[in-house]
Amino acid sequence: MSEAIKNRYEFVVLFDVENGNPNGDPDAGNMPRVDPETGYGIVTDVCLKRKIRNYVETVKEDEPGFEIYIKEGVPLNRSDRRAFEYLGLEEGKVKEAKKADKDLDRKVRDFMCRNFFDVRTFGAVMTTFTKNALNCGQVRGPVQLSFARSVDPVVPQELTITRTAITTEADAENKKTEMGRKFIVPYGLYRAEGYVSANLARKTTGFSEEDLELLWQAILNMFENDHAAGRGKMAVRKLIIFKHDSELGNAPAHKLFDAVSVKRQDESSPARCFADYALTVDESAIPAGVTVEYRE
Repeated sequence: MSEAIKNRYEFVVLFDVENGNPNGDPDAGNMPRVDPETGYGIVTDVCLKRKIRNYVETVKEDEPGFEIYIKEGVPLNRSDRRAFEYLGLEEGKVKEAKKADKDLDRKVRDFMCRNFFDVRTFGAVMTTFTKNALNCGQVRGPVQLSFARSVDPVVPQELTITRTAITTEADAENKKTEMGRKFIVPYGLYRAEGYVSANLARKTTGFSEEDLELLWQAILNMFENDHAAGRGKMAVRKLIIFKHDSELGNAPAHKLFDAVSVKRQDESSPARCFADYALTVDESAIPAGVTVEYRE
C-alpha cells in the first residue's frame, strides 16, 4: 500500500446546472433543494460523494484497493464479512477472537481501508453486525465535503409535460396521453468546499498521493459519466486546490475560502451561463506555506 499523504489540503469546487434538477428533495416532490429563507439552491454532500464513488467505480472497475463500499446492489454486510473471512474468523466466535487478540479491531479496520477507496477517503460507519459482534467499526475519513450552495438564489420551475405512456388498460380506453411534471433550475452556479486531512490519512486510513490524484480527477469528472435528462446539463467548471506545506496546515481553512470570490458580472439580468460570472482569487491573502492550484 502506498504511503499516506503528507500535506493538508482545502479545495473549492464550482459546478453548474442548466435546465435540470441537480439534487431533488424527496420530501418536496423531488423539487430542487432550496434554502427556504434565502432562495439559494442546495446540493448535499451525500449527492456529490455518490458521483465521486460512481466515477471511481467506473474507471477502476473493482481493481484491488479501489473497490467501493457503498454501492448499489451490494449489501454492506456482504462487504463487512469479507474482512472476517480474510482474517479467518467465524461469525459465532468473533467475541472470543477479540478477547484473544486485542489488536483485532485495528486489523479489521485496516483491511476495509486497504480494499475500499471510499472507506479510505470518506470514512464509514461499518457497525452492521452488532448481534454477532461482527462489525468493522467506524472510520473517520480524511476527506470531507460541505453542502454545495448556489452563488445566487435560484428559481425552480415546474414544467408540465404530456406523455403517451399510459399506465393501465382502463386508462388506455379513455385517453391517449397522460400529464406529468418536471422540476428544473434554468441555471445555477454552485459552490462546494472540502477538506483533506493528512493527519487522519497517516493515522487512520492510509489515504495516499495516488488516492488524492484520483479524487481530483473524480471531482472534475463526476458528472461526465452520470448525465441524465432530469439533471439537465451539469459540469464542473473549476477546482481550486490549496496545498499546505505541512501535515497540520499553515492557515485556517476559512481564510483560504474567503480568498475565493464569485460574482455575477451583470446584475441587471439573471445569469444563464458560467460566463456571466467572474471568478477571482486574492492570492495576496494566501499565507506563506500555502500554494494554489487551478484545475478545470
